[in-house]
Amino acid sequence: MHYELNWLDIVTTVLGLAYILLEYRASVWMWVVGFVMQALGIVLYYQKGLYADCGMEFYYLSMTVYGYWRWVSYAGGKRRDEGGRRRDAREGGIPIRHIPRRILWRWSLIMAVVWALIYWLLVTFTNSTVPLADSFTTALSLIGIWALAHKYLEQWFVWIAVDVVTAILYWHKDIPFKASLYALYVIIAVFGYFKWRRIMKA
Repeated sequence: MHYELNWLDIVTTVLGLAYILLEYRASVWMWVVGFVMQALGIVLYYQKGLYADCGMEFYYLSMTVYGYWRWVSYAGGKRRDEGGRRRDAREGGIPIRHIPRRILWRWSLIMAVVWALIYWLLVTFTNSTVPLADSFTTALSLIGIWALAHKYLEQWFVWIAVDVVTAILYWHKDIPFKASLYALYVIIAVFGYFKWRRIMKA
């Protein structure tokens, strides 16, 4: 298999690494890095024929703005913990918490419907060679980025599943740097879950 060096692949890989490390630290600056990464990702995925991922980047762009706003302005700007100490806005005013069970089934249903819809669109209107995997990671990422914007602990489980499939998919589509990054994401996501759980308990 022949791999061509692509500067977009390299740059988005570096930005992606910075993004996941900031997410690991629960830092609000991840949203700023994420905005730049998603903008460049639109061009990269279009070039590689990953049309669902390309379209998903537009959703990500809007979610980076929403996520930044929600983390910083949570509860009307109230950023004090239970002890009355002021939280650092750079770490996000919103606390880490569990996703409510009452909405979990709704988002699972939405994910299934979106997966089926995107799969149909890719098969019907594009020349995608990986419609099943491409639509799966796109649909599941809808849940992941939403859960991350609300700072739910379980968002790490979503990203572990997305990262495993994406790493395999990108390797198959000749995007080696990004494929390696997503393989690293899997490891960081596991540690990130335990990191966030410790922060939540503390």
